[in-house]
Amino acid sequence: VNLKDVIDALNLKVLTQEKDFSEQIPSAGYCADLLSCVMSGAPHQGIWVTLQAHTNIVAVGALLDLSAIIITEGAQPEEETIQKANDEGITLLSSDEKNFEICGKLWELGLRNQ
Repeated sequence: VNLKDVIDALNLKVLTQEKDFSEQIPSAGYCADLLSCVMSGAPHQGIWVTLQAHTNIVAVGALLDLSAIIITEGAQPEEETIQKANDEGITLLSSDEKNFEICGKLWELGLRNQ
């Protein structure tokens, strides 16, 4: 499953610059809101599901070279965070759904932990 498939299936809003998302193949999914847990547990090139929307999520995403960060529950990052994500090449996506629902849909798409 590629990132375009995920965006389309979960009806996600792309917050950052458009890319050829069909070329990005996420390695797995990870869900947590504690940054230290994400840094130690999220897989390289994975998709991180979180309700956090502050600028530090971009630093963690860049550190782990994530495919995307899905921000849930309608949380919206500030423009500075979106710009930082664009600068770092990190894709930020948005959903009004809860973490649990997004994770279940990722699982159904076949995106499983390594």
